[in-house]
Amino acid sequence: MQAEWYFDFISPFSYLQLDKVRRWCERIDITPVPIAFGAVLNHTGTLGPAEVPGKREFTYRMIVWQAERDGVELRFPPAHPFNPLTALRLCIAAGTTWDAIDKIYAHIWRDGKAGVTADDLADVGASLSIDNVENAANEANVKTQLRANTDKAIAAGVFGVPTLRVGGEVFWGNDASPMIDAWLDDPTHFDAVEYRRIATLPTGVERRR
Repeated sequence: MQAEWYFDFISPFSYLQLDKVRRWCERIDITPVPIAFGAVLNHTGTLGPAEVPGKREFTYRMIVWQAERDGVELRFPPAHPFNPLTALRLCIAAGTTWDAIDKIYAHIWRDGKAGVTADDLADVGASLSIDNVENAANEANVKTQLRANTDKAIAAGVFGVPTLRVGGEVFWGNDASPMIDAWLDDPTHFDAVEYRRIATLPTGVERRR
């Protein structure tokens, strides 16, 4: 069974789900796909959780709590949100391997280091045999691949990160991890009557914009 895991290094929830994704890889074939979450938000016309006052503070507390609950070592980087493009492009330049993903996430979200500039990521690049992160991140084919990944995600119905797309199902967020476990145990789980009914539930009212 083929699946795609869409993620962005700006997302701590993607980092929190990473260990679970590696566990799911023992059951299904998962292709990691780095995308530009900001472009997805622009497409859907929505704000990220860190862009809404009040929600931002609560979300950060939830992230720390989830890390404590799951036993995941986590430390926020110096600033958030931050520009993740160089980190995303470094990942692609390194072949989008799980090793590259692990190392970049560890740098930013485990160790709490900046991951915005090529200089910020120089040590990670060296560990991935990339001596010049800036040059690697500015390669035309790397930029093209990131845009293609993001376009593919939008076409697949992705509206947030992390998202696992498998068997025609789209599971969004670290909170959905138990749903993924349930689906892997029984792919017909979400075919039940109530799930089918809410898929076509009519809208009762719409806010004026």
